[in-house]
Amino acid sequence: MSRHGEDSLIIGRFQPLHKGHMDVIRKVASESRKTTIGIGSAQYSHTEQNPFTAGERYRMIAETLVEEGFTDFYVVPVEDINRYSLWVAQVVSICPHFTMVYSNNPYTRRLFAEAGYEVRDSPLYNREIYSGTEVRRRILEGEDWESLVPPAVARVIGEIDGVGRIRELVGEPVNGP
Repeated sequence: MSRHGEDSLIIGRFQPLHKGHMDVIRKVASESRKTTIGIGSAQYSHTEQNPFTAGERYRMIAETLVEEGFTDFYVVPVEDINRYSLWVAQVVSICPHFTMVYSNNPYTRRLFAEAGYEVRDSPLYNREIYSGTEVRRRILEGEDWESLVPPAVARVIGEIDGVGRIRELVGEPVNGP
């Protein structure tokens, strides 16, 4: 992949990483010299909205990127600190250098813009299909969710019994759809 331009940071929760995320990562990486992927809300796990741990999300992302031939990337867990005036400084202190930020979260966009960073929207690809909410919904309903995620993500979810975890978190029987 051609690497030129700025060093970029993409921030998302990746609950889980899906094919829409991968389209964003490919686009940003094609325009960037170096790409850092920030796993937002890294301190949350085992909830309906955030079922996977930061370590599990890290594996999903890193294994997918390696399988797709990416070699120049960083993955950094980023915790929320609930002090917006300090959050950007925290992100800057734990991530490799970046000058461009990609996010669709209004708070993230505003905070980085106020700190002087160039902020761009993450392009959305088939958002009605490719979203963590849709993946989790399909898991709960017993529908095809694996076609929405890269193979490495499906593999990790299988290894950690992510389907069972999500169903238990919302009170569904583990063996039923």
